[in-house]
Amino acid sequence: MSASDANGVTALGRALRPRTKLLPEHARGHNRSLVLQTLFREGARSRADLARDTGLTRVTVSDLVAELIADGYVVELGQREDPRPGKPATLLDIARDAHQIIGVDLSQHDAFRGAVLTIDGDVVHRREMPLDAATGDAALEKAAGLVRELVGLASVPVLGIGVGSPGIVDPAGRVQSAPNLGWAGVDLQSRLAAETALPVVVANDANVAALAEHSFGGASSDVMLVKVGHGVGAGLVIGGIALHGSRWAAGEIGHVVVGTDGGDECVCGKRGCLETWLAVPRLEAGLAAAADAAARDAVLAEAGRRLGIALAPVVGALDLAEIVLNGPAALLDGPLVAATLETLRSRTMAEFHDHVALRSSSLGEDIVLRGSAALVLSGRLGVS
Repeated sequence: MSASDANGVTALGRALRPRTKLLPEHARGHNRSLVLQTLFREGARSRADLARDTGLTRVTVSDLVAELIADGYVVELGQREDPRPGKPATLLDIARDAHQIIGVDLSQHDAFRGAVLTIDGDVVHRREMPLDAATGDAALEKAAGLVRELVGLASVPVLGIGVGSPGIVDPAGRVQSAPNLGWAGVDLQSRLAAETALPVVVANDANVAALAEHSFGGASSDVMLVKVGHGVGAGLVIGGIALHGSRWAAGEIGHVVVGTDGGDECVCGKRGCLETWLAVPRLEAGLAAAADAAARDAVLAEAGRRLGIALAPVVGALDLAEIVLNGPAALLDGPLVAATLETLRSRTMAEFHDHVALRSSSLGEDIVLRGSAALVLSGRLGVS
């Protein structure tokens, strides 16, 4: 997937200052995605329906549909039942059973998880690869082994492989830094593409989770998703456009120091990073050491307070409408989320930010797997 085209349009969204005219081949690609997006979201449509829905001419739609059928992405379902006189229209849809997608989640602290998914993001097969504290090359081989196994489980051609990795991931799928896995400059996308001979796209796990929430979870066009797992990260979608930042590190809130009172040492070398309060292994260790229920609630509430400290400036700067939390419900629900919301509201302007919704994702533990499917669909077909 190209990072940008000749018109300056990137995977992150529309260019604010276009530099060149839209070339015919780019217009055709846009219109092709428009037809696929309409079918993907709206379901079966006739050629005339597609022309009305997209604003394209019937000739253009017929031409694009013929191409998409030849490529195996669209199928004819048969004639519509229509009481009106005349020849009934032929219905079309995405070829939902013609391809499958491999989704991989590398964000969990104890195991790498993967699945074979349908075009609609439903899990067909799932597998896990225990991490066993592996880092560096050993962790890379575990990821590759999981992908090889999943490819072997697919029953139809694989549209692509989507991977959600912790850390900072550049547009070429290179993991620039993932301290918890001991990765620095790991060319994960090229490694997996070479092993499988399939299209591969790799992105930060929190960004992938935000894409899942946007595509399958009903999030608004402005949302911040905070993912709590082996580490802590966030994905941002503003105006329906995913934000990645100038160095592809937008949302790396896990290594923001929250407070001036020190704290435990983080894997990155600093003290008091949000991850030292909120990452699942840290929370579980704190709860295990707590003497009673009140002490356990205090551990969770303090983690929530630190999260609120990190989120308040982001909410103030971006005027977010919604923040979604994803992670173990037993840890996040209750004292933690209550303390987060209380801290957030105490540190922002009530007249502007009291409306911010803070909720848990409905997608649960499969959020990165489903986001990986959305990543492939966006990159290969231009739909989300």
